[in-house]
Amino acid sequence: MRGPLLAAAGGARGGAGGPLARTIHAKLGGALQPTHLEVRNDSPGGGGPPGAETHFGVLGGGGRFAGLPLLQRHRGGDEALRAELAGPLHAGGVIARTPQQWQSDPRGGPAPPCLGGSKREQGGG
Repeated sequence: MRGPLLAAAGGARGGAGGPLARTIHAKLGGALQPTHLEVRNDSPGGGGPPGAETHFGVLGGGGRFAGLPLLQRHRGGDEALRAELAGPLHAGGVIARTPQQWQSDPRGGPAPPCLGGSKREQGGG
């Protein structure tokens, strides 16, 4: 089951989301300046309580990703969300595409299943 979606394309905003979803959207939008950004709350599939904001999927596209290896694209998002990754955010999947990649496939994949555990527990994830 997919949760609420916050989306922006060309500066337009829509969708719904809780405080963490809105924070993720604002921070990634400001740091990466994408032409398209979707933040999907996948927490309902992560086994948390109703209304949880712990698992997110992010789909972004923009010229800033051109020429960057996939790992560097992800690191940019991780840097922007450092505080959230240290706290309430348990899991996040990022798809970062160039404009050409976005044109050829504007869809994101399904959220991977949560394998449980906690980053606060030894060996958890």
